[in-house]
Formats: sequence, C-alpha cells, structure tokens
Amino acid sequence: MRIGIGYDVHRLAEERKLILGGVEIPYERGLLGHSDADVLLHAIMDALLGAAALGDIGKYFPDTDGRYKGISSVELLKKVGELLEERCFLIENIDATIIAQEPKMRPYIGVMRENIAKALGIEVSQVNVKATTEEGLGFTGNKEGISSQAVCMLTSPAQLYDVDVANAACEGCQGCPKR
Repeated sequence: MRIGIGYDVHRLAEERKLILGGVEIPYERGLLGHSDADVLLHAIMDALLGAAALGDIGKYFPDTDGRYKGISSVELLKKVGELLEERCFLIENIDATIIAQEPKMRPYIGVMRENIAKALGIEVSQVNVKATTEEGLGFTGNKEGISSQAVCMLTSPAQLYDVDVANAACEGCQGCPKR
C-alpha cells in the first residue's frame, strides 16, 4: 500500500474559464495557468504520482512545453493513469478537497467525480470530492485564487514490493488484475 498527497493553487483571473474536475463552472473569473489550470485535477495527479514515487506533474507536463498550452487537465490525468497502469499500480481511492470562497461547488461535484473516475478507469465510488471555504481568510478567502488538496492510496501486486516499482514495467505480474 502506498499513500500520496497532492496540492495545487492558481490565481483567479479575468477572461479565463473556471474549470474544476473537468467541469466548466459559470463564474466571472477563471484560473490562470499554462494548461486549463484545473487545481483539483492537478492536486490529484500529484497525489497519484507521489504515491507511485514518480515525481510530480511538472516532470511530465512542464509549463515550458507548448504541447500543454491550454490542454485539458482531464487528458493529463489520463496520461498519469497510464503511467500507473504501466507499473501495475491499482488506485484504491482518491479523496480531494477544493478550497474556494466562491462559487459554490456542490452542484458540480457529482460530474467531477464521474470525470475523474472515467479518466482513470476506476469506479465513481473510489473518488471523493468535497469543497470548503476559508471563511474569508487568506488568498482563497479573499477570492484571489483557488486551491485543492488530494490524497490517494495505491496498491500493487505483492511480487513487485521487492523491486523498484517506480521503474518496473507491468508484464502481467502474477496476481495482477491487468494480466
């Protein structure tokens, strides 16, 4: 069993769409970033990569690479899922929190969970997303930006625990459901 944690933050800016969990949320400002700046998916990707000891999203999708300019973070999440699958990691669960004073997230959380589960090829019941405000405190409370935190748990077949799983390729290991 491996546990990972991820965190991301982006500034709110005019003339940007607000995308969280792959959902476009109607709001007067959006998040500023090289990609679509989806802080929720960025935190989840970092948690998954961290649990697998594979680095962080900057290693795979640097903001200096034009291929990722404006890209949907859902597409990046799919690539992270492929990296995990190549190494026989199984996602047990993901728990994530969006921290924003506004807008209200409740109406969109179900679709966010579905988007995350679909991108990673897991069940919606393995994904939890929640939202909170900071009661007007700090940069999120002052509506300057939005942040997100995520934790996840990964497992892999027992035969891989004795090797460097970060560099092992999945070859249909005994006991691996991907065999």
